[in-house]
Amino acid sequence: MPGGAAAQLMDITVLWSADGVLAIGIAAVLPRAEARLRIRAAVREAAARWLNLSSEAISVESTPGAPPRLLLAGRPAGLSFSHDDGWSLAAVHLHGAVGIDVMRVQDIPDWQQVARDYLGPQVAEALAACPADRRPLALAQAWTAREAALKCAGLPLAEWDGAAPACRLQLLSLPAPYAATLAC
Repeated sequence: MPGGAAAQLMDITVLWSADGVLAIGIAAVLPRAEARLRIRAAVREAAARWLNLSSEAISVESTPGAPPRLLLAGRPAGLSFSHDDGWSLAAVHLHGAVGIDVMRVQDIPDWQQVARDYLGPQVAEALAACPADRRPLALAQAWTAREAALKCAGLPLAEWDGAAPACRLQLLSLPAPYAATLAC
């Protein structure tokens, strides 16, 4: 995936725009329900500008227990959302599935168990070999990569089963203390 530099559209930050994929971020607000409404409005606005469409031609559909859907002039496109304190992200893929995840970088006391259970033995070993001061960022990057890949594959978060979904991963640039990954 070739990259795109961050650019501002009003309060929307474009994190990635290449190969039919758009990733955006906005400052998150509380409560979570308000953050969900704001990121849905932001993805409609950003997609309208990106594709030179009327925002009325773009709709977001949500059904409990199913991934959200984006309709662009009635045509479906891949869509994914992620929220953490401070950021709400969205990704759109015109040609297929997409996943996105954001996480605040923090020291997690039981990181070894979390890594073994959810990220697999290779990632757990790499994190163990990582200098302690760099481990929180490395863990957040690995975690967001796993979550984004699972979202892209339409799978729920689950313990490591020995397989990672086949998708392309792209780390996204967010201000500290956040890590984010795009999967398509």
